Amino acid sequence: MSQLKVLRAADYPRMPWKNGGGSTEEITRDAGTGLDGFGWRLSIADIGESGGFSTFAGYQRVITVLQGAGMCLTVDGQDTRPLLPLDPFAFSGESQVSCTLLGGAIRDFNLIYSPQRYSARLQWLAGEQRFFTAAHCVLVFSVTEQLQVQLGDNFQQLGRHDCLQLDANNQMLEVASNGACCVIELSAC
Repeated sequence: MSQLKVLRAADYPRMPWKNGGGSTEEITRDAGTGLDGFGWRLSIADIGESGGFSTFAGYQRVITVLQGAGMCLTVDGQDTRPLLPLDPFAFSGESQVSCTLLGGAIRDFNLIYSPQRYSARLQWLAGEQRFFTAAHCVLVFSVTEQLQVQLGDNFQQLGRHDCLQLDANNQMLEVASNGACCVIELSAC
């Protein structure tokens, strides 16, 4: 039986970065505690200065700037395009990564997952959207002050940076939203 929960931004626990260079608000994860044992994890990080990223061997990462001017990454010696707000970028967790901020501090949104354990699809949506998914886990992250989300017959109201999490989905499910959000679909491999 599927399980639906609303995660409120005000309740996200803050935890230190793996490399000790800052902290992250953890939104949710599938399992484990601290920085170990998870198959996937969703978080928001505050980056106040340019510098290096933590490595996560065996994981894939997708990062998106939420607030601030943006950043450029250097991944294994190669510079990326400028990453502007709501422009996702994927890279290997094993890579050596550093960032250069483009005009001050930023907040970013991070999905880290094990591709050996999960397949993942991440997409940013705006305006009224409607689609169908059969993913085992569906996450809807709001970037607007008020977002109405419909999952099947269930309606939920989300605030800025709140997240709706549906676990153990075993059916084709209609998802509808009316504003800016990120939808993540995760299924076990």
